[in-house]
Amino acid sequence: MAGAIAYEEQRRRTVEENRRKMAELRLHHLSAAVQEAAPKPSPAKSVKRKRVQREAGEDAPVRRSGRVAGLPEKPKYLYEATYSVLEKQIRRGHRTYSVRKDLVNRVYASDKAREYAIDMAEALQDKLDSDYPTFVKPMTQSHVTGGFWLGLPVQFCKKYLPKNRNETITLVDEQDAETDTFYLHLKTGLSAGWRKFAIDHKLVDGDCLLFELVERTKFRVYIIRQSSYNGKR
Repeated sequence: MAGAIAYEEQRRRTVEENRRKMAELRLHHLSAAVQEAAPKPSPAKSVKRKRVQREAGEDAPVRRSGRVAGLPEKPKYLYEATYSVLEKQIRRGHRTYSVRKDLVNRVYASDKAREYAIDMAEALQDKLDSDYPTFVKPMTQSHVTGGFWLGLPVQFCKKYLPKNRNETITLVDEQDAETDTFYLHLKTGLSAGWRKFAIDHKLVDGDCLLFELVERTKFRVYIIRQSSYNGKR
Protein backbone atom coordinates (compact mmCIF):
# COMPACT_ATOMS: atom_id res chain seq x y z
CA MET A 1 0.00 0.00 0.00
CA ALA A 2 2.82 2.38 0.92
CA GLY A 3 4.52 1.60 -2.40
CA ALA A 4 1.39 2.61 -4.36
CA ILE A 5 1.13 5.91 -2.47
CA ALA A 6 4.82 6.69 -3.14
CA TYR A 7 4.32 5.98 -6.88
CA GLU A 8 1.32 8.34 -7.12
CA GLU A 9 3.23 11.07 -5.31
CA GLN A 10 6.19 10.70 -7.68
CA ARG A 11 3.83 10.78 -10.69
CA ARG A 12 2.17 13.99 -9.44
CA ARG A 13 5.54 15.68 -9.03
CA THR A 14 6.59 14.65 -12.54
CA VAL A 15 3.38 16.06 -14.06
CA GLU A 16 3.82 19.36 -12.20
CA GLU A 17 7.45 19.60 -13.32
CA ASN A 18 6.45 19.03 -16.97
CA ARG A 19 3.77 21.71 -16.74
CA ARG A 20 6.28 24.16 -15.29
CA LYS A 21 8.72 23.50 -18.15
CA MET A 22 5.97 23.91 -20.78
CA ALA A 23 4.99 27.23 -19.20
CA GLU A 24 8.60 28.43 -19.33
CA LEU A 25 8.89 27.46 -23.03
CA ARG A 26 5.44 28.96 -23.83
CA LEU A 27 4.44 25.76 -25.65
CA HIS A 28 0.73 26.35 -25.00
CA HIS A 29 0.85 29.67 -26.88
CA LEU A 30 2.82 28.10 -29.74
CA SER A 31 0.26 25.28 -30.13
CA ALA A 32 -2.62 27.77 -30.23
CA ALA A 33 -0.84 29.86 -32.89
CA VAL A 34 -0.27 26.81 -35.12
CA GLN A 35 -3.93 25.82 -34.88
CA GLU A 36 -5.04 29.33 -35.86
CA ALA A 37 -2.66 29.41 -38.84
CA ALA A 38 -3.74 26.01 -40.19
CA PRO A 39 -5.85 26.29 -43.43
CA LYS A 40 -9.53 25.63 -42.91
CA PRO A 41 -11.51 23.56 -45.45
CA SER A 42 -13.90 25.39 -47.76
CA PRO A 43 -17.46 25.35 -46.35
CA ALA A 44 -18.88 24.79 -49.85
CA LYS A 45 -16.64 21.76 -50.45
CA SER A 46 -17.47 20.33 -47.03
CA VAL A 47 -21.21 20.63 -47.67
CA LYS A 48 -20.87 19.08 -51.13
CA ARG A 49 -18.73 16.21 -49.81
CA LYS A 50 -21.22 15.47 -47.02
CA ARG A 51 -24.15 15.54 -49.44
CA VAL A 52 -22.44 13.10 -51.80
CA GLN A 53 -21.56 10.78 -48.94
CA ARG A 54 -25.14 10.79 -47.66
CA GLU A 55 -26.57 10.07 -51.11
CA ALA A 56 -24.08 7.47 -52.35
CA GLY A 57 -22.43 6.12 -49.20
CA GLU A 58 -18.76 6.18 -48.30
CA ASP A 59 -17.67 3.30 -50.52
CA ALA A 60 -19.90 3.96 -53.54
CA PRO A 61 -18.37 5.57 -56.68
CA VAL A 62 -19.39 9.19 -57.20
CA ARG A 63 -21.38 9.77 -60.39
CA ARG A 64 -21.78 13.23 -61.87
CA SER A 65 -25.25 12.62 -63.29
CA GLY A 66 -28.24 11.61 -61.15
CA ARG A 67 -29.78 10.01 -64.24
CA VAL A 68 -27.16 7.22 -64.27
CA ALA A 69 -26.35 7.07 -60.56
CA GLY A 70 -28.20 3.78 -60.10
CA LEU A 71 -26.64 2.05 -63.11
CA PRO A 72 -23.68 -0.36 -62.81
CA GLU A 73 -20.26 0.80 -63.90
CA LYS A 74 -19.65 0.27 -67.62
CA PRO A 75 -16.14 -0.92 -68.56
CA LYS A 76 -14.23 1.42 -70.91
CA TYR A 77 -12.54 -0.23 -73.86
CA LEU A 78 -9.57 1.24 -75.73
CA TYR A 79 -11.22 1.07 -79.15
CA GLU A 80 -14.29 2.93 -77.85
CA ALA A 81 -12.13 5.78 -76.54
CA THR A 82 -10.17 5.92 -79.82
CA TYR A 83 -13.26 6.16 -82.02
CA SER A 84 -14.77 8.74 -79.67
CA VAL A 85 -11.73 10.97 -80.14
CA LEU A 86 -11.81 10.49 -83.91
CA GLU A 87 -15.50 11.41 -84.06
CA LYS A 88 -14.86 14.62 -82.13
CA GLN A 89 -11.96 15.51 -84.43
CA ILE A 90 -14.07 14.86 -87.52
CA ARG A 91 -16.76 17.24 -86.24
CA ARG A 92 -14.26 20.03 -85.63
CA GLY A 93 -13.51 20.72 -89.27
CA HIS A 94 -12.62 19.49 -92.73
CA ARG A 95 -8.89 19.61 -92.16
CA THR A 96 -8.86 17.09 -89.31
CA TYR A 97 -11.37 14.91 -91.16
CA SER A 98 -9.22 14.70 -94.27
CA VAL A 99 -6.18 13.56 -92.26
CA ARG A 100 -8.12 10.90 -90.36
CA LYS A 101 -9.84 9.69 -93.53
CA ASP A 102 -6.46 9.34 -95.18
CA LEU A 103 -5.22 7.22 -92.27
CA VAL A 104 -8.22 4.91 -92.60
CA ASN A 105 -7.71 4.50 -96.37
CA ARG A 106 -3.98 3.87 -96.26
CA VAL A 107 -2.41 1.96 -99.15
CA TYR A 108 0.44 -0.45 -98.43
CA ALA A 109 2.63 -1.11 -101.45
CA SER A 110 4.15 -4.50 -102.09
CA ASP A 111 7.92 -4.75 -102.28
CA LYS A 112 7.76 -5.55 -106.00
CA ALA A 113 5.50 -2.58 -106.75
CA ARG A 114 7.78 -0.30 -104.74
CA GLU A 115 10.89 -1.52 -106.56
CA TYR A 116 9.16 -1.16 -109.91
CA ALA A 117 8.25 2.49 -109.24
CA ILE A 118 11.83 3.27 -108.17
CA ASP A 119 13.27 1.61 -111.28
CA MET A 120 10.87 3.54 -113.53
CA ALA A 121 11.76 6.83 -111.82
CA GLU A 122 15.48 6.17 -112.26
CA ALA A 123 14.92 5.22 -115.90
CA LEU A 124 13.05 8.51 -116.44
CA GLN A 125 15.90 10.36 -114.74
CA ASP A 126 18.37 8.85 -117.22
CA LYS A 127 16.05 9.55 -120.14
CA LEU A 128 15.65 13.23 -119.26
CA ASP A 129 19.42 13.66 -119.19
CA SER A 130 18.64 17.06 -117.71
CA ASP A 131 21.13 19.85 -117.20
CA TYR A 132 19.21 20.64 -114.01
CA PRO A 133 19.94 18.82 -110.72
CA THR A 134 17.59 15.88 -110.09
CA PHE A 135 16.92 13.26 -107.44
CA VAL A 136 14.53 10.32 -106.95
CA LYS A 137 12.37 10.13 -103.83
CA PRO A 138 10.29 7.00 -102.99
CA MET A 139 7.15 7.71 -100.94
CA THR A 140 6.55 6.10 -97.53
CA GLN A 141 3.57 6.38 -95.14
CA SER A 142 5.04 9.34 -93.24
CA HIS A 143 5.32 11.28 -96.51
CA VAL A 144 1.74 10.81 -97.67
CA THR A 145 -0.33 10.19 -94.51
CA GLY A 146 -0.45 11.44 -90.94
CA GLY A 147 2.49 13.80 -90.48
CA PHE A 148 3.01 14.73 -94.15
CA TRP A 149 6.68 15.57 -93.76
CA LEU A 150 9.00 15.21 -96.74
CA GLY A 151 12.69 15.03 -95.96
CA LEU A 152 14.94 15.74 -98.94
CA PRO A 153 18.42 14.28 -99.61
CA VAL A 154 20.81 16.14 -97.32
CA GLN A 155 23.71 16.39 -99.76
CA PHE A 156 21.40 17.68 -102.50
CA CYS A 157 20.05 20.34 -100.14
CA LYS A 158 23.49 21.44 -99.02
CA LYS A 159 24.65 21.80 -102.61
CA TYR A 160 21.63 23.35 -104.35
CA LEU A 161 19.00 24.68 -101.93
CA PRO A 162 18.99 27.78 -99.64
CA LYS A 163 21.43 27.30 -96.79
CA ASN A 164 20.90 30.28 -94.48
CA ARG A 165 17.13 30.67 -94.16
CA ASN A 166 13.78 28.99 -94.69
CA GLU A 167 12.13 29.76 -98.03
CA THR A 168 9.09 28.98 -100.14
CA ILE A 169 9.75 26.28 -102.72
CA THR A 170 7.28 25.78 -105.57
CA LEU A 171 6.40 22.31 -106.88
CA VAL A 172 5.20 22.12 -110.50
CA ASP A 173 3.50 18.93 -111.68
CA GLU A 174 3.38 17.54 -115.21
CA GLN A 175 0.25 19.62 -115.98
CA ASP A 176 2.08 22.80 -114.88
CA ALA A 177 -0.07 23.18 -111.76
CA GLU A 178 1.93 24.86 -109.02
CA THR A 179 1.92 24.27 -105.25
CA ASP A 180 3.91 26.40 -102.80
CA THR A 181 5.63 24.57 -99.95
CA PHE A 182 7.74 25.76 -97.03
CA TYR A 183 11.35 24.57 -97.00
CA LEU A 184 13.07 24.27 -93.60
CA HIS A 185 16.76 24.63 -94.33
CA LEU A 186 17.98 23.27 -90.96
CA LYS A 187 15.82 20.14 -91.29
CA THR A 188 16.29 19.88 -95.09
CA GLY A 189 12.66 19.10 -95.78
CA LEU A 190 9.28 20.39 -96.96
CA SER A 191 6.62 21.17 -94.39
CA ALA A 192 3.60 23.44 -94.99
CA GLY A 193 2.18 22.99 -98.49
CA TRP A 194 3.57 19.50 -99.01
CA ARG A 195 0.46 18.00 -97.46
CA LYS A 196 -1.73 19.76 -100.04
CA PHE A 197 0.46 18.55 -102.90
CA ALA A 198 0.39 14.95 -101.63
CA ILE A 199 -3.40 14.91 -101.19
CA ASP A 200 -4.19 16.76 -104.43
CA HIS A 201 -2.08 14.27 -106.38
CA LYS A 202 -3.37 11.25 -104.43
CA LEU A 203 0.11 10.07 -103.52
CA VAL A 204 0.32 6.74 -101.68
CA ASP A 205 2.94 4.52 -100.13
CA GLY A 206 5.20 3.07 -102.83
CA ASP A 207 4.81 5.87 -105.37
CA CYS A 208 8.09 7.38 -106.52
CA LEU A 209 8.79 11.02 -107.42
CA LEU A 210 11.47 12.51 -109.63
CA PHE A 211 12.40 16.05 -108.60
CA GLU A 212 14.05 18.37 -111.13
CA LEU A 213 15.34 21.71 -109.82
CA VAL A 214 14.47 23.98 -112.76
CA GLU A 215 14.95 27.23 -110.80
CA ARG A 216 16.61 28.20 -107.54
CA THR A 217 13.44 27.48 -105.52
CA LYS A 218 11.26 25.60 -108.02
CA PHE A 219 11.01 21.85 -108.67
CA ARG A 220 9.31 20.12 -111.55
CA VAL A 221 7.91 16.88 -110.15
CA TYR A 222 7.27 13.67 -112.08
CA ILE A 223 5.10 11.01 -110.44
CA ILE A 224 5.49 7.27 -111.03
CA ARG A 225 2.63 5.28 -109.49
CA GLN A 226 3.31 2.01 -107.71
CA SER A 227 -0.11 0.87 -108.96
CA SER A 228 1.28 0.81 -112.50
CA TYR A 229 3.24 -2.33 -111.61
CA ASN A 230 0.33 -4.76 -112.24
CA GLY A 231 2.58 -7.81 -112.03
CA LYS A 232 4.92 -6.77 -114.85
CA ARG A 233 7.77 -8.69 -113.24
